[in-house]
Amino acid sequence: MGKYTADGCINEKLSSLSLDPDHHQPQTSNGDNNVPPIVSFYNEKIRPILDAVENLRRLNITKEGIQIPSIVVVGDQSSGKSSVMESLAGISLPRGQGICTRVPLIMRLQHHPVAEPELLLEYMDKAVSTDEEHVSDAINTATEELAGKSKGISNTPLTLFVKKNGVPDLTMVDLPGITRVPIHGQPEDIYDQIKEMIMEYIKPEETIILNVLSATQDFTTCESIRMSQSVDRTGLRTLAVVTKADKSPEGLHEKVTADDVNIGLGYVCVRNRINDESYEDARKEEAVLFQNHPLLSKIDKSMVGIPVLAQRLVELQALIISRTLPEMLRKINEKLNCQLSELESLPKNLNSPADAMAAFMHITGLVKESLRKILIRGEFDEYPEDKNMHCTARLVEMLNDYSDDLDGCPESNHEENFLEDEIMLLEEAKWIGLPNFMPRTAFLALLQNKVTGISSRPIQFIDDVWDYLEKVVIQVINRHSEHYYQLQRCTCRSGENLIARMREHSKKHVKEAIEMEKWTDYTCNPQYMAEYNSLMANQSSLVESVRDGDEAVNIDGLGESIEIDHLRQYEAQVLNQAYDMKMRMISYWRIVLGRLIDTTALHLQFSINNLVNRELEKEITSCFMSPSFGGIESLLEESPCMAGKRAMLSRSVEVLRESKEVVSNIMDRISGY
Repeated sequence: MGKYTADGCINEKLSSLSLDPDHHQPQTSNGDNNVPPIVSFYNEKIRPILDAVENLRRLNITKEGIQIPSIVVVGDQSSGKSSVMESLAGISLPRGQGICTRVPLIMRLQHHPVAEPELLLEYMDKAVSTDEEHVSDAINTATEELAGKSKGISNTPLTLFVKKNGVPDLTMVDLPGITRVPIHGQPEDIYDQIKEMIMEYIKPEETIILNVLSATQDFTTCESIRMSQSVDRTGLRTLAVVTKADKSPEGLHEKVTADDVNIGLGYVCVRNRINDESYEDARKEEAVLFQNHPLLSKIDKSMVGIPVLAQRLVELQALIISRTLPEMLRKINEKLNCQLSELESLPKNLNSPADAMAAFMHITGLVKESLRKILIRGEFDEYPEDKNMHCTARLVEMLNDYSDDLDGCPESNHEENFLEDEIMLLEEAKWIGLPNFMPRTAFLALLQNKVTGISSRPIQFIDDVWDYLEKVVIQVINRHSEHYYQLQRCTCRSGENLIARMREHSKKHVKEAIEMEKWTDYTCNPQYMAEYNSLMANQSSLVESVRDGDEAVNIDGLGESIEIDHLRQYEAQVLNQAYDMKMRMISYWRIVLGRLIDTTALHLQFSINNLVNRELEKEITSCFMSPSFGGIESLLEESPCMAGKRAMLSRSVEVLRESKEVVSNIMDRISGY
């Protein structure tokens, strides 16, 4: 097949098919066996191209986002739109009050020297043969199937093939006439429905808009003009056909030459067929009208008559096809490559247990490696934009928040009600013995109260961490197993069950650590004695400040402006002993909090390592092999979502390949002219 880098080559080839005005003007019938009036040699050249475009329409290529070059007929209700279509096709279409066309009618005309015209209706995978006498009834019957028996409309198209001697080779889409006021049986929003349908068809740049206007109307007020101008402001895609010229000839010449509504492709004025006139008689009367009428004869002959309209439409049809073919082929290739890539990216169908086992091992390996990266090594190249998956950083933030929470809790506030708790406990722990010995029971009671006060905070921290880890693990599992529904279900359930068990294990560990802190006061950390001795250096100055009646005191390492006026009632011995116990507790409490934070962090890191490197794979394998899951064979069943996606992509690829072949053949044919 030849290659086309731009539409110039194709355009030049098709442009060469245009009618020579010196040799191929529309003819008039003379009763002999000459070619009928509307037909030209152009039909033989354009027909294969139109057949190919029709094949594209049948393939429903527009669903793939590829627009088909079309001539779309629009007009206000009672503008004479159906009469124009009848005159071009030489057949009678449904008539009546209200909207006659209630579905998009794709009319494919083909000149053929057959004795009897051949007419075929296609819709909803049905094909109905008919004839000229019954075509109107057949269209009505088909329309009722598509749009119901009321006066409503439907966007499901109906295709009418007309093979008849003397018609131009044309494909046109006739849309419902525009009406603003619903009649009985029509929905209240009939105007909005029709407008939405029309805009859908005329918006693509590949569409030629045939705007049917009545000569009796002011063109500037026509709703169809407003709609076409909204998508074709320059008018370069719009051709106007003016009907009922014989009914309102006054000023028509001025209206079509002044072009107040910006019709870029010009005007063609026609006379509607009247009553039971034959189509041949109607054309004769039309020719006489525009030849002899004192006003209408002033209109240039290149702008009047059904034969001229047919010729213009055939030429415009060829032109729009020539302009769109190269771009259409490019879009088809682009979409085809995209769909093929997506199809190839889907996992292959698993046809055997060996395939399923390989897929299982591969996915499990991917999950483990991703979790190692984000939970252990701190790498986040797989999730560069998702900060929630930068797990080591988020875990450090959570640990820091946990530490701040413990430091900021009431139990860590050593300045409020300074020495009162210690004095009360010492009072209750009195015993018969030497007065300068501090009872250990008082210190343990104070320690137990403090540890009990913070006991819920480490548990809450554990819950928060495992909630976060569960979301991370499930997100990683879903990402790597998204194409295998059964395996995803199993791995997610395994991850949730494992994390639930590990959460409880972590809680147990933390609870044990809390209980140990309650019942044992021990540390070998030299920081304890260093801090205790530093704080005790302020003992005598505190007692002196109380004795001197000071309201507050500064204690190095503890705080400034600590209130002490409530301590005046106590003797120096009590104050010394309470201060001693307070400083011991402050020094030891910092050791306790640090120990809780450190052991919790170490435990979680150890648990995460076990989760990733040992437990998760064992849990998934156990679930995968369990009878309740169905074993390895269950993986051979593709998820409905994946099966639907695979089928949709396969159909799309098939349609695009056929469409590519069709378009390539058209371009090859044109290049051979």
